[in-house]
Amino acid sequence: MKKKQINILQFVLLFLLFTVSASAIELDSLKRNPKYIESIISRSQKIVDKLELKDPSVSINVRNIIANRYFHLNDIYDKRDANVKKIKESSITGAQKNAALIAIDNEKEAALYRSHFAFPSDLSLYLTEKQIEVVKDGITYGVVMVTYNATLDMIPSLKTNEKKQILVWLVEAREFALDAENSNQKHAVFGKYKGRINNYLSGKGYDLTKERTDWAKRLKTKGVKL
Repeated sequence: MKKKQINILQFVLLFLLFTVSASAIELDSLKRNPKYIESIISRSQKIVDKLELKDPSVSINVRNIIANRYFHLNDIYDKRDANVKKIKESSITGAQKNAALIAIDNEKEAALYRSHFAFPSDLSLYLTEKQIEVVKDGITYGVVMVTYNATLDMIPSLKTNEKKQILVWLVEAREFALDAENSNQKHAVFGKYKGRINNYLSGKGYDLTKERTDWAKRLKTKGVKL
């Protein structure tokens, strides 16, 4: 009896795996500008290329998940802008207007929250956690490791716990940057966290002006420009 139960369980697991691998992720391209679609597909494909996936069907599904996230974010912000425009063009004023604008922003934040967690969940059907990290870095221009490595290079005397804290904040910044509406806003998120890191390091006694000056000198001797 126990053996029969195990066989049934194995069959169900195999069926689920087959269903996942066989199902195709459709591109959410209906009623979108063809040039915009082409741009998003190209951007998404560049991220997928970094994963070096062997299965073409998996590659396409992952690309479409990434592209659909771009589309979904665009829809969220477009809806917000349209609703804000309606309020501003209406006769609503004062506290009522402010309340309506706050409600619109809350609706946007709720949609971003749902999308934020759905995205890695969708990717997890095809990718490992490490591969999902690669996707996140691709969407946020690799700022996490670029900033982290530059900070370590600038201040070689950083302690282990300080390095960990810097990385934790940069990874946290990446999570917020994933939801930002454009590249400028993504970089602005990292900018805020870089300010937090600078304040943290100053509080630890590091003279950042001197550290940057010394770093620039070291790079110059290597023929590298900041």
